[in-house]
Order: sequence, then C-alpha cells, then structure tokens
Amino acid sequence: MRIGELSRRTGASERALRYYEKQGLLTAGRTAGGHREYAESDVDKVALVQRLIGAGVPSAKMAEIFPCVFGGHSKPTVEVIADLRQERERINGMIDDLVASRSILEGMIAEAEVAAGGC
Repeated sequence: MRIGELSRRTGASERALRYYEKQGLLTAGRTAGGHREYAESDVDKVALVQRLIGAGVPSAKMAEIFPCVFGGHSKPTVEVIADLRQERERINGMIDDLVASRSILEGMIAEAEVAAGGC
C-alpha cells in the first residue's frame, strides 16, 4: 500500500510515517515510479509505534529493538534489554499514578453526587 493509504488506515500523518522510516521503525519498498510501498503488516507496526510513543518510549530505543523483534536480524544486547526493563518500570509508575488519580476522581464524583442530591 502507498503512504497515503497507510496514513488513512493508521491515523498517522504522512510526515510521521516518513519520520518512522527515517528512524528505522518502518521499511518501505519502492514502486517502479519511486513511490513508497508498505506491507499490510505495517498497519500493526505503526499502531505499535504510536502506542509506544504515546507511552513516552523514545523512537531511538524502539529502533534498537525493532530489528530483533521484527525480522530477527540481530540479537538484543544486555544494554537494550536493560533499557526496555527501565521503560517498563517507568510505564508501570505512570500506570500506578493514573490508578491513584482515578481513585481520587471517583471519590470526588461520589461526593459531588451526594452534594447534588441534597439540593
């Protein structure tokens, strides 16, 4: 599929897709006319990239591990694995913070509902 279709299917801008390719997160083939051509599997890969970026994982860290995960071209180093574990812990901390915030909001909503019922 061409870049415009991948953009429509993933919600990622064409500019973002070109950036992902430049960072080594996507690999595009080329048509005879020189247009980028992506595989069907790139839809899921872009969704993964967007999810990880949304979680704050730097594209450079993704670029280190993607060759190991997608295609088995290399083996991850001890450092890459340690970085991934650190990212996991950072995300777990974010999840804990979000769960605590949700609990506070639930309490505030409950109190507001009680107060609203008394009017």
